[in-house]
Amino acid sequence: MDVTRLAIGLAIAFFHRPIADFMLEQEASLVVLFRQRGVVLPSVPRRSTVHTLYFLTGIGIALFEVARIWLLIR
Repeated sequence: MDVTRLAIGLAIAFFHRPIADFMLEQEASLVVLFRQRGVVLPSVPRRSTVHTLYFLTGIGIALFEVARIWLLIR
C-alpha cells in the first residue's frame, strides 16, 4: 500500500500539467456557472500557480511516503 501511495505521488508530480489544466478548466466553468446565478466568486488562479501547486502536492505525497517507508524498514 505504501508503494502504491508513493507511485501515486510520483504520478501526480510527473503529470502535474495535464491534471492542473483539466482542474483549471473545471474550476473556470464552475465559476462561470455560479456567477450566472449571482454568487460572487474570486477569479481562477493563474495557470502557472496551479501547475506549481499540483507539482508540490505530488512531491509532498511522494516525500511523505518515502519517509514512511524508511521508518517502517528501520
